[in-house]
Amino acid sequence: MAIKTISLELDAYERLKRAKRGKESFSSVVRRARFDAPKSTGAAILEETQALYRAKKGAPKKTLDYWAGVEAEESASPRISASEWANEE
Repeated sequence: MAIKTISLELDAYERLKRAKRGKESFSSVVRRARFDAPKSTGAAILEETQALYRAKKGAPKKTLDYWAGVEAEESASPRISASEWANEE
């Protein structure tokens, strides 16, 4: 088995050390660790996109304007046909 040496800041080392169970190796502690996955909700994606745009690292205004136009077109012509029974009483 290959071995890799890493350097840790003291606070990270202490946290890792506290997580050890008995004579468990640091490798075992890292294998059992759970790392938070990035948020992938619509709100989180929107927030990140807005932050990128404000930092001028996001999509160009021309692209955003195009998609706003597409959204407006789609909302102006709904995909669901009117019901034949809508006007019957």
